[in-house]
Amino acid sequence: MTTVAPADGRTQLPPLLPVTRSRARVDHVTRFLSGMLLYGALALVAWWWIGDGGIGDLADGHQALVSLGRISGLAASVLLLTQVLLMARIPVLEGAWGQDRLARIHRVVGFTSFNLMVAHIVLISWGYAAGDLLATPGLVWYLIRDYPGILLATAGALALVMVVLTSIRAARRRLRYESWHLLHLYAYLGVGLALPHQLWTGQQFTGSAARTAFWWTAWGATAVAVVAFRLGVPAYRTWRHDLRVTSVVREPSAADDEVWSVYLSGRDLHRMPVRAGQFLTFRFLNGAGWSRAHPYSLSAAPDDRSLRATVRVVGDGTRALRHVTPGTRVVVEGPYGRLSSRPRTQRKVAFIGAGIGITPLRSLAEGLDYAPGEAVLLHRCTSAPLFAAELDLLAAERGLRVVTLPGRRRAHDSFMPRAHGADEAFNRVNDVTALLWLVPDLTERDVYLCGPDTWEKQVVSAALAAGLPSSQLHSESFRW
Repeated sequence: MTTVAPADGRTQLPPLLPVTRSRARVDHVTRFLSGMLLYGALALVAWWWIGDGGIGDLADGHQALVSLGRISGLAASVLLLTQVLLMARIPVLEGAWGQDRLARIHRVVGFTSFNLMVAHIVLISWGYAAGDLLATPGLVWYLIRDYPGILLATAGALALVMVVLTSIRAARRRLRYESWHLLHLYAYLGVGLALPHQLWTGQQFTGSAARTAFWWTAWGATAVAVVAFRLGVPAYRTWRHDLRVTSVVREPSAADDEVWSVYLSGRDLHRMPVRAGQFLTFRFLNGAGWSRAHPYSLSAAPDDRSLRATVRVVGDGTRALRHVTPGTRVVVEGPYGRLSSRPRTQRKVAFIGAGIGITPLRSLAEGLDYAPGEAVLLHRCTSAPLFAAELDLLAAERGLRVVTLPGRRRAHDSFMPRAHGADEAFNRVNDVTALLWLVPDLTERDVYLCGPDTWEKQVVSAALAAGLPSSQLHSESFRW
């Protein structure tokens, strides 16, 4: 375990900007309002269902099945639109929630909406068959064949079934990220094919001008958001900044790790709204595989002239990065992520990273404002640390305190390494005590965290147990 102490007075640092909580407050309000908007939409369609006698129908035999089918279909429709909006890359939502949190909510909303959609299909068909299960399959075939929009809705449901099946964790583990991402796009097709059925035949959709306006507005706004933010904004930024690869360099790292950095330059990069610590999605136009999108974190603070992303080789996409040639054009989406200055509320900061998770933290350590001694970096690695020389330079020039924590974990339930020699007393304390030993004023800092999932959860548990407010803990997961 080694500590690099800050140097005093070696360089003239730029004036420090005050840390403001206003952005964090705005994000908190945005999260609250967006949640209330969803609950409000669900309450509104439930109110309309009640107004149409939905509760009274529950006492009327097979009509109860139809009534339950209608409310489940209404809720499913709201949630289907919600899950599309969650992944539409809407800047106000991305900034307030962060893409990883939106992805987790999207997963819950997606499975819930799918279950409600299945319930809608089963209950409506069963109810229309007067409660006769044996007659239900024939009734389903009649609806598909003769009712307007039902055939399209059936195709949409099948597309959503494929998306859901490939989203189950066991299935995802067997798929490459690129294949999963392509299959997941069928969710847009599934949701889109359900529109005609709902707006042509749904009593709850066409019963009044207000209802028709609500549903057309909801569907239209969702379609506009997808086109604008998933297609329009990336196309504009790609054209506007004309990003091109300048070089691809292998980084010194552990012998069993292969880590590469890609350097990019472009036009008017000072106008690209990217912050240190964020990530972008890249498509390198270098032949086969150009259509596959890859999310890479920036490993250096943007300097208005160039960008640098660093990745560990783990699959086909990152392996192909080694062969990207200078001059290759790049299609870019983003920037994304809240692992930036945006949620910061404290003057002091602590960065805690492990493995390739050090990349956005190295960017933050360069890009954030802080005085000498106000920033500390805990760097977990099994052997040779990544960016060691660069971090030493930041220690000398910016006063960053770097604590390298090399070696294997001391226990399976610990995120700390086993210490040796004079530091062996470190092994006899729990993780909470060890963390406060390394960063005594932890609760006075914003903590930025990035690393493997299990390790990250252990750090979060220790930090919260040490008294750190959850609002000062900022982490980002890149699971898919």
